[in-house]
Formats: sequence, structure tokens, C-alpha cells
Amino acid sequence: MGLRIGALVVDAHDPGRLARFWAEALDWVITHDEDPEWVVEPPEGSREDCVVPDLLFIKVPEPKTFKNRLHLDLRPADQATEVARLEHLGATRTDVGQRSDARWVVMADPEGNEFCVQSAHPAHVQARWLQRYEAYQPAQT
Repeated sequence: MGLRIGALVVDAHDPGRLARFWAEALDWVITHDEDPEWVVEPPEGSREDCVVPDLLFIKVPEPKTFKNRLHLDLRPADQATEVARLEHLGATRTDVGQRSDARWVVMADPEGNEFCVQSAHPAHVQARWLQRYEAYQPAQT
């Protein structure tokens, strides 16, 4: 059996606030909600469950000071609608020096952690991805 990434760890001044933001943004669930650690995971039984890493928010005393070296890319079906939804949840648009003609929108979560909202894949790529996604069956252990 290969190595699996268990969690992507995010330092946070207020881990509960970030966990609630990301749970809502990704339509995931909070499975641990006590400082100093909050965990956000895909819903049990979903195709993402046990496949993608959980998000683990750890309380730290210092604020974020520099641009992230690692960030999430989201790829919704409708970029503009998703950007508006994320802004409603508390995300903000931010500039990290991206090209002015970029096809993605750089945003920051409520503590300033950058992430990107990509444009949708072309229809033929989306169709292939959806076919593979729907055909996925987790290995039985």
C-alpha cells in the first residue's frame, strides 16, 4: 500500500474560524472542533473521503506574515459565481503578483491564506474528468 497524505496542516490564529470557512467553502464537515486543533474532512462515504487529505488547522500565536508557499486551487463549474459565494463567506480578492491576464482569481481566506479559483475546464476535459470521477470505486480493504 502506498503512502497517503493524511492532512494538510494550516497554522491559524483562530482555527475555528478558518475551519468553519473551509468547511463551508468545500462543502466538507468539521470532525474535530477543539482548540488547538480543528479538522475539516470530506463527508463520510463521498468519493473524496479517504482520498484527499483532510485540512488540519492548528492554533499558533503569531499572525501570517508572508505569501503562502503552498495553496489550494479550486476549479468550479462557474468561476464568477464561486468567487461571489466565497466573498460572501469571508474570502477577499488579493494580489500576489499574478499576471493581469490570468484565468484564475487569487483570493485569501479570513486569515489571509491565499488560494486560487480557476476557470472551468473546457467541456471535453470536464466530460473526461467527470467520467473518471463517477467511475471511481475505492479499494475494498
